[in-house]
Amino acid sequence: MLPWTRASRTPRARRTLAALLLAVTALVAAPTATANAATTQAAASSRGWNDYSCKPSAAHPRPVVLVHGTFGNSIDNWLVLAPYLVNRGYCVFSLDYGQLPGVPVFNGLGPIDKSAAQLDVFVDKVLGATGAPKADLVGHSQGGMMPNYYLKFLGGADKVNALVGIAPDNHGTTLLGLTRLLPYFPGIEDLLTTNTPALADQIAGSAFITKLNAGGDTVPGVRYTVIATRYDEVVTPYRTQYLSGPNVRNVLLQDLCPVDLSEHVAIGTIDRIAFHEVVNALDPAHATPTTCASVIG
Repeated sequence: MLPWTRASRTPRARRTLAALLLAVTALVAAPTATANAATTQAAASSRGWNDYSCKPSAAHPRPVVLVHGTFGNSIDNWLVLAPYLVNRGYCVFSLDYGQLPGVPVFNGLGPIDKSAAQLDVFVDKVLGATGAPKADLVGHSQGGMMPNYYLKFLGGADKVNALVGIAPDNHGTTLLGLTRLLPYFPGIEDLLTTNTPALADQIAGSAFITKLNAGGDTVPGVRYTVIATRYDEVVTPYRTQYLSGPNVRNVLLQDLCPVDLSEHVAIGTIDRIAFHEVVNALDPAHATPTTCASVIG
């Protein structure tokens, strides 16, 4: 029996494979963008974020920068979380990064070290506009991992107070073992590296992941929170999301609410229980217990 035949019979593996196929199809088709940059900026501002006139308050003295995941963008990834934070008094900003030529809408595909450089520029822009000395970062998936490169290698630790990773692939991912099939398809790994470098960078054991985690997971002076879900079908095993080091808090969503069934996408885009924990991580001095009831908070 071929190794992928058995895997494809499990619902989780089928969902993951379907998601990958849809993503590849979208890249090949290179669909026309549904909105240009100016329109998406206006869409964000109309919902209260990416407002460069916003000045942080005494209660929330740092701007929050939202970092989308692979195939995401600065709007779609944050249609729930950004207003959730704005309504709680935060100045909130989001960026697009990792764009590839000829691929609209779907971002986070370029080399991750180059994406971290884009984050560096964006954080400087936000700090300049708000007058704050430091920012807090909240990222989903690749967006929770990529900032680690910024913190460790691009001087970001001097500009960042906290990093909150929602389902971050901090140590890479096996994609439920699907990446182990790469040797069965000669040339496919080179194609990924050429056309979608971020996918190759995120494979567990890649040169990027090895460099990222050499010398420890964290840097001094930054508080880290990782929020994971047991049902993650993309960053697997889910425990590889956790960080080790001082000033680290690793949280499993199901320890807070056992009946929460959110998987990799839902935890970062719609899960208000996870979002309550994000707020706790941003303002630990005023944290309140996160439970199943937090969904109505």
